[in-house]
Amino acid sequence: MSDETKLTESEAANVPNDQVEANRALIKNAEGIGGKLWAFTRLSGPGWLQSAITLGGGSLAGSLYLGVLAGFGAMFWQPLAMIMGVIMLSAIGYVTLSTGERPFDAINKHVNPVLGWGWAIATLMANVVWCMPQYGLGTAALRQNLMPGVLGGETSQYVAIGILFVVTGIVILCYDAGGIAVKIFDWILKGMVGIVVISFFAVVVRMSFDTENPLPWGEIFAGFVPDFSALWRVSPKFDAVLGSTLDYRDFWETMIQNEQRNAMIASAATAVGINMTFLLPYSMLRKGWDRDFRGLAIFDLSTGLFIPYLLATSCVVIASASSFHAQEAPGLVEKLESGEARGGLVAGYNKILASRVLEEYGRTEGAEALAKLKQEQAAHDAEKKSNPDLGPGPVDELTAERRDDLPQGDKRIAAMIVKRDTADFAASLSRLSGASTAQKIFGIGVLGMAVSTIIILMLINGFVLTEICNQPGNKVLHLVGCFIASIAGAYGSANLWTGDAKAYLAVPTSMFGMVLLPIAYTTFFLMLNSKSLVGDDRPSGAKLVVWNVLMGLATAFATFCCLWSVNSSAHRMVGFGALGGFLLLAVVVHFVRGGGNAGAAASEES
Repeated sequence: MSDETKLTESEAANVPNDQVEANRALIKNAEGIGGKLWAFTRLSGPGWLQSAITLGGGSLAGSLYLGVLAGFGAMFWQPLAMIMGVIMLSAIGYVTLSTGERPFDAINKHVNPVLGWGWAIATLMANVVWCMPQYGLGTAALRQNLMPGVLGGETSQYVAIGILFVVTGIVILCYDAGGIAVKIFDWILKGMVGIVVISFFAVVVRMSFDTENPLPWGEIFAGFVPDFSALWRVSPKFDAVLGSTLDYRDFWETMIQNEQRNAMIASAATAVGINMTFLLPYSMLRKGWDRDFRGLAIFDLSTGLFIPYLLATSCVVIASASSFHAQEAPGLVEKLESGEARGGLVAGYNKILASRVLEEYGRTEGAEALAKLKQEQAAHDAEKKSNPDLGPGPVDELTAERRDDLPQGDKRIAAMIVKRDTADFAASLSRLSGASTAQKIFGIGVLGMAVSTIIILMLINGFVLTEICNQPGNKVLHLVGCFIASIAGAYGSANLWTGDAKAYLAVPTSMFGMVLLPIAYTTFFLMLNSKSLVGDDRPSGAKLVVWNVLMGLATAFATFCCLWSVNSSAHRMVGFGALGGFLLLAVVVHFVRGGGNAGAAASEES
């Protein structure tokens, strides 16, 4: 085994040897199940890091829109996705702690360098892209929920972004300083995760005591029983209004189904994202953990990761479903008809109705006429970039002309599925507390999600950059990687990742992340089965069968979600082509290296 794959001296220095040995002794000397649980609880850490990134904008958006579209019927989905993620994280944790090898180098030597580099590059891409909606979500919480009077102006967006950039940067600098700073970093993250869980839990508690609209706990608990028909059916609570859309019921059902599936895929992607898979093994190595800490690692993932995630996301779905599912945005249709526009919901509502107008136009005028109209609009939009004063295009004019004449049923369903933002969600809770209190409670949770996720995305990006440059432990390079993600996120949120419903922007980002996840899952599957890598620590007999069945289920789940994401994209052929090219390259490299023999030989020589 090469020394280069081991924890470097500079990184090991962050965890004093005597502290590691004291932790080891605490585990070995623990008596009985109670003693083990107490020891594991005291020593937990990496699982909380995973929780800090999991409870981010993607989790919020996925939970929020699952509640809006699927109601309580999809309560099972996010816990299921997290269980699949914990299985694969446990696998990479087991391999890393058994061998002490750095995963990126180990994959390249023992499995396949295409998978190793694909894992690292995909993680870099995910970090940069995911940082954008986190900044957008954090600024939305500051401006809409927590400080609307101070940061309500348009230019104050940059002030809010600056606040997030400075705060997260200071935390990262503390982390890189090592020693007590690392402990402070862990405490901060645990505190943020706690704020998220407590905030959303408090919202549901208040709902539980609402005598006028009590929560249907029987229906909620029933939603935790897996029912995969939620992937292709519309919630029965939409039936009444769908029945009033007459010949266009199939149009609306298809739209709701697609949006519902997108929210499910997005929430699955954020349960355990590809960048989380990169963070876990390195955070364990940094703590000085080895094979004696394998039981602790699984416990840490099951508690520090799974429990906060289950509580927080379930509470968001419950609150969202209670407030929004199959319910029109309060007063939206009436206020629009009377000329009273209400906030950022208007653009989304009009966009939905525009799709309905174009559907009718295509049916009456023909597909060719519709295609021509869209081409003219695209040419108009391109010209408008250089001439902002250009008036509305042909599609704009058509939809503005016919939108108001649509049947009331179509308007009602559009008002039900329109994308809400953080202010809308918090405002809906004002009946349970004062409007100001509702905004603050929700805002604290959202801000905690955004800030903690930005910090972890920065941290992961630093790890990845030092790995691909073969400079593990290089603090300067690590900081460069950290701030690449933060700068990209800050810039992108202000200039690229914009929209009326900033919470929803995390949904397409998460779907992008899901496309990359099977790379990691497949890699971990192969790692645990690699005799040249794991050696005598590789599970055998019934244990190996159990591991492979569980990992097979998790990999199949991630692959299904990946293929669905690609198929749902506007450039599905490019996506499938890229996936096929990546797999082909991996197979070619595998056989060029002698079917893995080269990796085994390299391991034996070292």
